[in-house]
Amino acid sequence: MIDFKRILLQMRSLVIFKKLWDDKVISNMINTMVSIEEQDTETAIEFYSDMCAELYEYGEDLTEYIIKIVLEDENIFLLKKGEGKETGTMLDNCLANELNFLEELATIPCSEFIGRINYEGFLPEYRISPRDLSQIYAERVHAINKIGYGVYSKFNIFIIKEGVLTPVEYPDPIRLSQLHSYENERSQVIANTKALLAGKPANNVLLYGDCGTGKSSTVKAIANEYASEGLRLIELKKKQLHEIPNIVEKISRNPLKFIIFIDDLSFTEDDNDYAALKAILEGSVASTASNLVIYATSNRRHLVRETFTARKGDEIHFKDTMQELLSLSDRFGLTVTFQKPDKKLFLELVDKLAEQYEVRTDRETLELRAEQFALGKGGRSPRVAKQFIEYIKGTEE
Repeated sequence: MIDFKRILLQMRSLVIFKKLWDDKVISNMINTMVSIEEQDTETAIEFYSDMCAELYEYGEDLTEYIIKIVLEDENIFLLKKGEGKETGTMLDNCLANELNFLEELATIPCSEFIGRINYEGFLPEYRISPRDLSQIYAERVHAINKIGYGVYSKFNIFIIKEGVLTPVEYPDPIRLSQLHSYENERSQVIANTKALLAGKPANNVLLYGDCGTGKSSTVKAIANEYASEGLRLIELKKKQLHEIPNIVEKISRNPLKFIIFIDDLSFTEDDNDYAALKAILEGSVASTASNLVIYATSNRRHLVRETFTARKGDEIHFKDTMQELLSLSDRFGLTVTFQKPDKKLFLELVDKLAEQYEVRTDRETLELRAEQFALGKGGRSPRVAKQFIEYIKGTEE
């Protein structure tokens, strides 16, 4: 028989994994033990049932669940490891002790609870599968540069919501294999991303070109493709550029690599956010966070919307001002241009997508209808090609 009093005392002594108290499965398990010790049958039944209900949302195996939350926990030990700092003998000993205890906690069979609750009715059950938690955790720590810790180990795409870095639970799953043509353009962005992942100097990148040519898809596909290599993406709206210093402070010591992604970037002449991005591109980010680059997409080569009225302004040195506005795009270390496809390239895209989507319509008819479809959409682009193929696939019986 397991000594619940000892288990309860050891739970209170947790230091590294003290946040596990907040987990609903763990807290209900502890409350079940307390109720059993106090011989409070009704409360024990309630807490035990709540524990199983919370566990069932993840699965039926208590061991696997506890391993999961232990590996995802963001704690002082992992933070030190992530920053490349020494953890010290005392912290190492504390970790070893707590992992041994949590391994024991993860293998308490349901019969221990059911057999000690004075109740003749039905109580739910769960499975256990004994594992070497210390070995599993050591492997996770060894791979921290690729897997990360805390929320970064569970998600690879993030947004800023009400000033807080928030994971995207269901991001666009697009992969590089789903993107066709523009191989040379994408290869430049991929090479820059690989340099970032390898810890080498990497450039901020401006992906410039016509609408629907795959600029945003390229960035998102790269983020998905290299997530297992330790890449994470933080998507910002233009009006959130002022959040970048806070982001840098939060992730600069993180062992993972990050892309700050700004989609459809452009400014007006008096836009306050212009100055914020200008300062960032001039080196403030690079000097404080070597694990971070900025990728931006835009339909404007010079990013700043220029008017004839502005050129006729009464500023004495207006040429200097105009030159400063137009030079923003030059502050990106790498500019990759995505141009609209000509007819030949457009039809090649259509054919490749038709094969990918297993479209049965014969190619001659398909290409003729594709040109008609593009005319109705105002021009050829990879986006139009995809929309056309999805339309055809949806109409085929």
